[in-house]
Amino acid sequence: MALYKITVKSSSTTNGIRLEKGMSVQVTTRTAYNPISTNGGKEVVDAFMRIYGVDIKRAGKLSSSYLELKKIS
Repeated sequence: MALYKITVKSSSTTNGIRLEKGMSVQVTTRTAYNPISTNGGKEVVDAFMRIYGVDIKRAGKLSSSYLELKKIS
């Protein structure tokens, strides 16, 4: 299992959803693959919804262009 920290790179408002620079979540995956692109980013989307109540996919920000990915372990 791998633990990743995913952080929003810059503040923006899209489709009525506000994301602030520095918002971050931690995601545990069963594989060592990028959780942003694996399985449609479901783990990342679920984590942002659970912690911040925002749908990062609906905001169009589920991409490494907008999110910084750091493997913790």
